[in-house]
Amino acid sequence: MSLLQAQVSNFRRENEALRSGQGASLTVVKQNTDVALQNLRVVMNNAHASIKQLVSGAETLNLVAEILKSIDRISEIKDEEEES
Repeated sequence: MSLLQAQVSNFRRENEALRSGQGASLTVVKQNTDVALQNLRVVMNNAHASIKQLVSGAETLNLVAEILKSIDRISEIKDEEEES
């Protein structure tokens, strides 16, 4: 009977040790998740800034294209006036 009680006591201690180890593991997982979330936010903010720059660059290129069209039209009108 005392041998069984000793085994039960050992199992209880082992069970408690395992549970506390799981708690530590969960803490590590939570810390890793928090770091991953922070990194994801940084990447997201950088991507957002890059997209803004890309859109701004595209708008600038569109403006340049419109200016070039206007210059081309002006030169066509000048050519027509000179021919007349």
